[in-house]
Amino acid sequence: MTVDDFRKLALDLPEAVESAPMNHPDFRVRNKIFATIWPDESWGMVKLTPQQQAMFVQAEPNVFMPVKGGWRRKGATNVKLEIADPTTVRDALVTAWRNVAPKTLARVHDL
Repeated sequence: MTVDDFRKLALDLPEAVESAPMNHPDFRVRNKIFATIWPDESWGMVKLTPQQQAMFVQAEPNVFMPVKGGWRRKGATNVKLEIADPTTVRDALVTAWRNVAPKTLARVHDL
């Protein structure tokens, strides 16, 4: 998977937009970040809950890794793009999107 594949999957989600206020791309729904491309273009990051993070890391430990430092405790999860399967990454992006999207918006869309 490439960074452009990750970007397309993120932007295909309802009301998702790309922004880059910190000099790296992030993806938002109604101004709340659910994913980023970081720390460089070989990595994505999805904003999961700690429980969701544990599930993805356990299922695909070579693809999903907790972000180093304090952010990992909040569920920030790196995605190694070059070995990631698009279907699995889409599942992680949808999960991250649902975590921050308003409940009324999430209910309307069956992803």
